[in-house]
Amino acid sequence: MFIVLLKFSSNKSQASQYMEAHKDWINRGFDDGVFLLLGSLQPNLGGGFIANDTSLVEIQNRLNDDPFVIHNIVTAEIIEMTPAKSDPRLEFLLG
Repeated sequence: MFIVLLKFSSNKSQASQYMEAHKDWINRGFDDGVFLLLGSLQPNLGGGFIANDTSLVEIQNRLNDDPFVIHNIVTAEIIEMTPAKSDPRLEFLLG
């Protein structure tokens, strides 16, 4: 499992130019079954997502296709986590 933080860089002001392409990229992540959860980092620091059933190399390749990463709107931080215990509703993540 990966927790990925997408923190705004100094090019944050250009985000609107690439927002639709970034949203399409996000939708592909969900359509592919890789992204489980997406949200904003507060206060207005960027965004992040949780990815599962993928590898570090695949996450890095996916991030290299994100228009926000390509155009330095955000910098990506990847945190790999091995789940050990969960609420029963999330037990599928332990597998």
